[in-house]
This record gives sequence, C-alpha cells and structure tokens, in this order.
Amino acid sequence: MLKLFTNLSYKVSKVVTNTYSTSFSVAVRFLDKDLRKAIYGIYGFVRLADEIVDSFHNHDKKFLLDKFENDYYDALKRGISLNPVLNSFQETVRLYHIPDGLVKAFLKSMKLDLIKNDHVTKDETDEYIYGSAEAVGLMCLKVFTGNDEKLYEELKQPAKRLGAAFQKVNFLRDLKDDTLILNRRYFHNITGNEFNEKIKQDIIDDIENDFDDSVTGLKRLPADSKTGVLIAYYYYKRLMQKIRRTPAEKLLEARIRVSGFAKFLLLIKSYVVSKLKLF
Repeated sequence: MLKLFTNLSYKVSKVVTNTYSTSFSVAVRFLDKDLRKAIYGIYGFVRLADEIVDSFHNHDKKFLLDKFENDYYDALKRGISLNPVLNSFQETVRLYHIPDGLVKAFLKSMKLDLIKNDHVTKDETDEYIYGSAEAVGLMCLKVFTGNDEKLYEELKQPAKRLGAAFQKVNFLRDLKDDTLILNRRYFHNITGNEFNEKIKQDIIDDIENDFDDSVTGLKRLPADSKTGVLIAYYYYKRLMQKIRRTPAEKLLEARIRVSGFAKFLLLIKSYVVSKLKLF
C-alpha cells in the first residue's frame, strides 16, 4: 500500500505543476514517463516554497518557510512524509542522488526574498539566481542524466547558464509585479523604479550570452529529455523576443505573454527538431 501513497504523492505534485504553470506542464509531458514523475516532484517542492514567500502575505512567512524546510529534512531522514509534495520530492532526491547543497542553495534564495528587497551588486544578483534557478536546473539535470555522473559534470555548466537565462527572462516578464507590488529588484543595475531601454538592452545582451553558452549542453541531452527541454528553451527565447520589442516603460505596466497559438507552433518545432536530430 505504500506504493499507492507514493503514486498519490507524485500525482499531487503533478497537480501543483499543472495548476501553477501551463507552459512548463506542456514541456514536462514530452519527457520520458519516469523522468516526468521526478520533475513533478522537484517542481512541486520549489513551487510551494516560492508561493510561501510570494503569496502568503497574511501569514508568518518565515515560520512557514522554516517549517517547510524542517519538514523536508525530517522526510528525507525518515524516507517518508504525510505531505505528498515533500514525500515525492524526498523520494526524487534519493533516487537521483540530488546533492543537498542544491536544495540548501534554493532555500537560501527563498529566505533572501523575506529579508532583502534590493540586490545592489552583480554578486548579489548572481547568488540569488544561482539558488533560485541554476540550482533547480541542476536538480533536473540529475534526473535527466540518471546515474551518469560523468555526463552530469560535463553538462553542469551549460545547464546553469540555461537556468540563469530562464530566470532573467522571468524577472523581465514579471518586472511590474516584482517592482511595484512586491517591491523587489533582482537586477543590480535597476535602482529604485528606474528602468530604461539602456538597462533593458544590457540585461537582454547578458541573457543572450547565457542562452549561447547553454547550447552545447542542450545538444548532448539524452533523447528521453531533449524534446521537453527544447520546448522550454524555444518558449523562453520567444518570450525574450517579445520583451526585446516591448518599450521599457511598458514592461512596468503589463506582464508579457506568449499566445497559445505561438506556444503550439513552438511545441511542433521542438518535436520536429528533436526527432530529426536537428539540434
């Protein structure tokens, strides 16, 4: 019967994924079945932690995040949790030997959101992005490479660059909410609410470099994960193109989105490119 509860745990993490990110959910569906479960386990964990710091405004966020962390480590120690999201994550960590340093780095960035509004140096921005995105990308890479430690080490740096690119695009997309509602500035070159075309272009140039540095890793991903990752890659590249064409002041007024039809075309492109080994 334990297997029944384990399956339920992954299904709950899948519901979390589908509820909070339709685009990511589509990409996950193109992964191999076993990989899919593990990625749901990772996403459920990071999503709930992120929700604590971003959404639970009428509650004691520090208490909830500390409890979430303590409950996870208790689950890891015991090999089970009655919280289905933590249960699926701790099993994923065990099965794919995800280093604890990645989990700690992620939680550190979440804790920074509770005490820090401005990241005023490049090192501070880089540290936050490492924990909130690159570390999560490396967790996923552990799943994609299985127990092939050599391949993991070879793809580690490109995976970090891809995670950084995704997160920086997210920051630009969510600039309005982060700046005006949550009062957070993740880019060190944004002072106060000042954001102009020069700053935007500098950030986009930096993102382009991250994308360029990720390509060698994308090309070497195992076949059972490549299509899903390519869907995310092409989606974020498309989103960045829209941001590039949007005046800087407009990014502080509205959240940029990719249309459903455009997503469908990107899905087809990713599938064809992957199956024909064009990437």
